[in-house]
Amino acid sequence: MNTHIGFRESVSKTLSDLPKLNQDIVIRLENVSVAYRIPQEQVSGIKEFAIRWLQRRIRYSKFLALRNVNLSIYKGENFGIVGRNGAGKSTLLKLIARVLIPTEGRVWVIGNVAPLLELGAGFHPELTGRENVYLYGTLLGYKRAEIDALFESIVDFAEIWDFIEAPLRTYSTGMVARLAFATATCSPPDIILVDEVLSVGDMNFQKKCMERMQGFVAQGTTLLIVSHNMSIIRQMCDRAAWLSHGELMAMGLACDVVA
Repeated sequence: MNTHIGFRESVSKTLSDLPKLNQDIVIRLENVSVAYRIPQEQVSGIKEFAIRWLQRRIRYSKFLALRNVNLSIYKGENFGIVGRNGAGKSTLLKLIARVLIPTEGRVWVIGNVAPLLELGAGFHPELTGRENVYLYGTLLGYKRAEIDALFESIVDFAEIWDFIEAPLRTYSTGMVARLAFATATCSPPDIILVDEVLSVGDMNFQKKCMERMQGFVAQGTTLLIVSHNMSIIRQMCDRAAWLSHGELMAMGLACDVVA
């Protein structure tokens, strides 16, 4: 419990509380590691698990998703993260989005974050598109009055007025992605986290996403993007980092890291 409290306090610190940091740094990871415990034997159900747990017969192995990562990202920077599947890229973004807590180390994030990690992850299939906009917007930290003011622009961007009162289960994958992206980016955030979501939807939707994010960046938003598309990293990012097996292998100009 104390670990949770300490982390929440560290995230809410202002830059003035961190005298060693450059005043333009908005994301900083200091000696960060994330470890997962993986059960070593198969358990058929909750009852068997409870019995084995009480008897202390559950054996785990330790998997380090991130190992002693140190990273600083500056305000208004376009920063890319590359690496193979399982390298720890998504874990890194979830730390910055405040979804995960580091096993070791500290994470500072300054400003509000728009996490585009899994489009539609906060949606409910039985609710209408309208209801899901309010649900997802609330999860992202918006007040009802703010969603009221932004609702029309959200649906305009998603281009789903004809289906906004229909249950989400009747939507195609592309429609869900459009509505989720439109809701998550309905106002300029301080930081955008993008995890491969640009590969979702048709070409016109991808173009609209790129244009909206480029508009935010022009206003000073920091962009942190994970992609296997090296051309996107080269075109959009100033600097990049290469992760391999949870370790930071290289960091520098995007073109150099991609090469």
